[in-house]
Amino acid sequence: MQTMKKKINPLYVVLMLLLVCMTVGCSKQEDASGQSGTSTDDQSNTLVIGAYSVAKDAVGELLPKFQAKWQAKTGQTVHFQESYEASGTQARAIVGGFEADVALLAMESDIDKLVKADLVSSNWKQAPNDGMITRSIVVLGTRAGNPLGIRDFEDLTKPGVKVLYPNPKTSGGAQWDINAIYGAGLKLSEEEQGKKDPAVAKAFLEKVHENVESLDKSGRSSMAAFEYGVGDVIVTYENELLARIAKGVNYDIVVPKNTILIENPAVVVDKYADKHGNRELAEAFVAYLSTPEAQLIFAKHGFRSVDPDVFAETKSSFPTPEGLFDINYLGGWDKVRSTLYSKRGVWYQVLAGL
Repeated sequence: MQTMKKKINPLYVVLMLLLVCMTVGCSKQEDASGQSGTSTDDQSNTLVIGAYSVAKDAVGELLPKFQAKWQAKTGQTVHFQESYEASGTQARAIVGGFEADVALLAMESDIDKLVKADLVSSNWKQAPNDGMITRSIVVLGTRAGNPLGIRDFEDLTKPGVKVLYPNPKTSGGAQWDINAIYGAGLKLSEEEQGKKDPAVAKAFLEKVHENVESLDKSGRSSMAAFEYGVGDVIVTYENELLARIAKGVNYDIVVPKNTILIENPAVVVDKYADKHGNRELAEAFVAYLSTPEAQLIFAKHGFRSVDPDVFAETKSSFPTPEGLFDINYLGGWDKVRSTLYSKRGVWYQVLAGL
């Protein structure tokens, strides 16, 4: 007796193969150059980056350059998974389980959250430049031609001036903004009384905040609102305005007499980098961020370089305010957190009208 052979439909075979591929997780992921490559179970060639939103454009230019260097050194193609959020939001996400290998955040206090969660070593500031990869200052952005004649923070207290800055509960940039305004108030009290007076600084912050039009979740969101036409003046990073002007947006930059030096850190998130088996890759990337090549790219995007030679080369674009101060003028981050941003701190008193 002859055995009958059933002819298999080729379309059925293709569909089954697709089903198998979907079941076992065949996938593609994009590398920094926009090309897709097949992912594998080995995470050691995939770098997960959690960054604050303002750094997005600069990081986007840096990734393919690092990728090329890593491939030339190791023969390995590194892929990137990127997340950009307000700095405080990003820090909370990493603490909550977002497994970033590298964190680029707006300020030291957000890195401290990762240290307290046992994700980052407490000695992270032993890196070059105390772990900082960029600097900036808090400035004021106005509409083209500065129609309201804004010259300093004091002008933000005038009736009818509509001010923008983001929410310090979610945004590291906003905390720098609030620190700058509060510190400018302390500077004014020193000029008038010969000593710092926190009451004067609080009253100054209150007057500015009375004119705030909206509190967005991040510095980038605040900038987007300003570009949409909201407000007369934006309190923001100098680099944000320089980057937008470089792209053809017409704003004026006002550098206050008294303002704060911003310092932005980057770290290897030890727990996750070790878990993924890519500590060497993560450390190499963080080290690359401080190289002259990377620092020149940061400068192109409006950041002040932490490399003395690069800063000397680019300093004509970055004026130094007469009364520039740093976080230590306010007592350091621990004091700032307790004085300004604790549940009964100055900022929350201002919000509550106390």
